[in-house]
Amino acid sequence: MSRISLLADSLYYIEEHLTSNIKTEDIAAACFCSKSTLEKLFQCLNHISIRDYIVRRRMTLAAKLLLEDSSISILDVAVKYGYGSNEAFTRAFKQVWNCTPAEYRKSDHKYSALFPRLLCPLEEGDPYMKERKPVDISELYDLFLERRHCYFVCSDIKCLVPINEISHKAGDLAILESMNRLQEVAGPEDVVFRIGGDEFTLLTASDDITYAQSLADKLISMNGNPFDYEGTSIPLTLHVAVTKQDEGVLKYNHLFANLHDAIRVGKE
Repeated sequence: MSRISLLADSLYYIEEHLTSNIKTEDIAAACFCSKSTLEKLFQCLNHISIRDYIVRRRMTLAAKLLLEDSSISILDVAVKYGYGSNEAFTRAFKQVWNCTPAEYRKSDHKYSALFPRLLCPLEEGDPYMKERKPVDISELYDLFLERRHCYFVCSDIKCLVPINEISHKAGDLAILESMNRLQEVAGPEDVVFRIGGDEFTLLTASDDITYAQSLADKLISMNGNPFDYEGTSIPLTLHVAVTKQDEGVLKYNHLFANLHDAIRVGKE
C-alpha cells in the first residue's frame, strides 16, 4: 500500500469514528499496518500527531453542535465526542478554542471550522504535499456556486515559524487569533473558512470590490496588534489579499489552488 493510500484510509477511518472510542491501534489495524508506521507517517505528512488531530476534529464538530442546537446540553455534547465528564471535555475544548464550551456558546461567535478535515494529495509528488495542507471545504461548494461573482478576502500569518518556536500552543493561538480577526470584520452574510495550515478565507456576499477591499483594509489595520500567550504579548501580522474567481466553470480543486495563489501573490 502506498503512503498516500495509507494516509487516505487513516483519515477516512478517523472521520467515520469521531464519536467512537477510537484508538491508534484500531486505525492501524483497519489500515493493515503497524501502529508505529502509521504514527510516523501521519506526523511526517500532516505535522500533527494522530491523537492531536482527533482532538481538534472532535472539538471543531463539538463547537458546531454547540452553536447549532441550543437545546443540547454541554454534557451531551461531551459524551457524543467521547468524554465522560464536563471537566475533561472542557479541558479539551479550551485547548483548541481558548475558551470553555459555555463561554463559546454564550458568545456571538460565528462558527468556522477551525480544524477542517484533512485531505490527501492525489498522488505522490503532488505539490500540495510539501507546500500546503489540503483541507475539505466541499460543504461550501454550493455557496461558492451561488456566490461565484463575489469576492474573497484571503489571509496568511506572517512569520508563524518564530511564534511556533516559542511553543506550539502559541502557534495555535496565533491561528485562532487570525480566524477571529476575519470573523470580526466579516459582515452578517460573509463566511470565514480555513484553507490550509494558517491560511483563512472570508467569502463575501458582495460583487463590489470596494466592500472586499474595505474588509482587507480593516484586517491590515490590525497588523501588529498582539495576542496573549501565558502573560506574554505576541504581535501578529497577516498577509491579506482580495481575489475573485473568474473561471467559466467553477472547479473545486482549481478554486482551492487559486485562493492559495492569491495569498502567494499578496506576499510578493
